[in-house]
Amino acid sequence: MTFKRLTVVVLACLTLSACGGVDPDSPLGQRKAIFKQMLKTSEDLGGMLRGRIPFDGPRFTEGAIKLDALAHEPWKHFPQVKESDLTSATDDVWQKQERFQQLARQLEAATGELVVASQVQPYKASHLTPAVQKVEDTCSACHKEFRNH
Repeated sequence: MTFKRLTVVVLACLTLSACGGVDPDSPLGQRKAIFKQMLKTSEDLGGMLRGRIPFDGPRFTEGAIKLDALAHEPWKHFPQVKESDLTSATDDVWQKQERFQQLARQLEAATGELVVASQVQPYKASHLTPAVQKVEDTCSACHKEFRNH
């Protein structure tokens, strides 16, 4: 009898814990997934330049290309009207669309420049650092204006 009760309690807890998440197919879920991929990719690139990960030129270029592709994706998952209070985005995303889109284009340009810099041979971390810093600065500028921390 105790085993059955314990099983019911565990199943109830698992069911309830699944209710609080974000729908991965929603615009919020889609952009969160993209931003997580962007963060992981940029952390790997920065890690190579800062010595946390061994530098590998071709792998760095692949990461830069991936980051550039990802940088063009999240913006289409911001609907015209705020869809959820679960978002880390401030209301300014929807109230200051022109500025938000301007920063999005700046990020796309910065990641494009990173791709170009990453294809220069021979690979030198010193040539790549300014381009990575520009991407990081652009991300940071948008977060300061449009993200709840």
